[in-house]
Amino acid sequence: MSEVSQYIFNGLMLGVIYAMVAVGFTLFFGVLDVIKFSHGDTLMVGAFAGLTASILMMKIGLDSPVLQLLAVVVFAVAVTGLLGAGIAKFLILPLRHAPPLNTLLATLMLGTVMREAVRLFYPDGSNPKPFPALLPTSMVELGGLSLRIDNLILLASGLLAIAGVHLLITRTKLGLAIRAVAQDGETARLMGINFEAVVLITFALGSGLAALAGVMNGLYYYEVNFNVGLLLGVIGFAAAILGGLGNIYGAIIGGFL
Repeated sequence: MSEVSQYIFNGLMLGVIYAMVAVGFTLFFGVLDVIKFSHGDTLMVGAFAGLTASILMMKIGLDSPVLQLLAVVVFAVAVTGLLGAGIAKFLILPLRHAPPLNTLLATLMLGTVMREAVRLFYPDGSNPKPFPALLPTSMVELGGLSLRIDNLILLASGLLAIAGVHLLITRTKLGLAIRAVAQDGETARLMGINFEAVVLITFALGSGLAALAGVMNGLYYYEVNFNVGLLLGVIGFAAAILGGLGNIYGAIIGGFL
């Protein structure tokens, strides 16, 4: 029974990562009815940005795990948030009135460019890179289960991130604006909502959440590689489809399934 419980916990750990990726897909589809196939590669960029932040912190002598973890998360989320907003501004919005296939292919090719750029230009980028162990790795006994504290922290962090997005969407004026744009963009414009700003913020939010998922994946497996976004992107997209594109709660459930 303990082995079954252990497998269930491991499934929850991975499920929360998949759910975070799926929420990004459903946010993008909600506001613009587009499928951003470069989303997984945005996650990969976030993971490599976090790794870079950790390396830089070590080079300047700041080897505190807490400071490194803070720098990793902040830098990864900031880089991918800006990247996501830039993709929306310069690629997706200009193609808004084009056939959906155009946007799909454009983001698919962009993902390939991002993946190959990291492989070619990041130092030794074609090989898996060790990701620093920044969380405590001691064990704790819970109901007959031997669980690593770092996994518990990652699971709690993922759930808190998803809960934070839920509260942002349902309890804030920004969330109301996002829901209005998702419901009817033209009507939202007529009501005085800045359509483009809401789209950019939504893409930054979804991309930042993907970066956090990428960092969590690196902390879980202790490595990151240029193909990580391809796998997580496919799984996250499948979870979003399973839960219903545009349905955040469905995407979350799909991630855990």
